[in-house]
Amino acid sequence: MRIRYAAAAAVTVLGLTAAATPAVASTTAVSKAQAVKIAKKKVPGAHVSDVEREYEHGQRTWKIELEKGHWEYDVYVAVSSGRIVKFKRDYDD
Repeated sequence: MRIRYAAAAAVTVLGLTAAATPAVASTTAVSKAQAVKIAKKKVPGAHVSDVEREYEHGQRTWKIELEKGHWEYDVYVAVSSGRIVKFKRDYDD
């Protein structure tokens, strides 16, 4: 009898957890540290020179400026999803 009750409780808890996960994930914002990690993954070996919050394509973003060699990179990471919404690369003499 106890085993059946425990199994039913586990299924209920798992069901609630699975249902609640998407709602929590959609309201969680990407932190500055997470955005930097995403940008550095896009440009491995680059040095972060500046991080700012901006609006790009109608949404809040983190703008991470990176340098590597003679190249400068701007990576715009969406605060809501962590997706890269814009990427720029410029040669610096």
